Amino acid sequence: MTTRWLTPEEQRAWRAYIAAAHLLEDALDRQLQQDAGMPHLYYSILANLSDEPERRLRMTDLAERTKITRSRLTYAVARLEKDGLIRRENCQWDKRGSIAALTDEGMAVLERTAPGHVETVRTLLFDHLTDDQVRQLEEIFTGVAKTLEEDGGRATTDEVPWRRRSSPCSSAE
Repeated sequence: MTTRWLTPEEQRAWRAYIAAAHLLEDALDRQLQQDAGMPHLYYSILANLSDEPERRLRMTDLAERTKITRSRLTYAVARLEKDGLIRRENCQWDKRGSIAALTDEGMAVLERTAPGHVETVRTLLFDHLTDDQVRQLEEIFTGVAKTLEEDGGRATTDEVPWRRRSSPCSSAE
């Protein structure tokens, strides 16, 4: 098989993406640590739960949405639970399953933190783009995400930890 090396233009685009992604994630982590004492991942967990009608989500589904392993999610949820921001509940239909529920305190932290987080995202990213570039950015990354979700980057389900399903329990049960 012949290696399909990146063209000079592709190499520059790839390196620019990597640099921007790392710098943006670092800036978001710093802002959230300063404003809420938590990394971006923990904020994302709270935000995902807040989007649910009952602010509850099956742990496996939460791992898939945040694209992290279940063990990493378990560690993060334990920390958030210790801080009173999340409560874990047993799944009534499957003793192996569990549900993460956003507490009122967790929602309050999210509501206090969200304005600063959104302002940081706007200042660091969207204020520098035209409306057409925002549309293109969405189109590009929606396509990339769709491709990766469909074939897992050519990985099997067992190789993509957040895709593994072990319990039929859902947050609506």
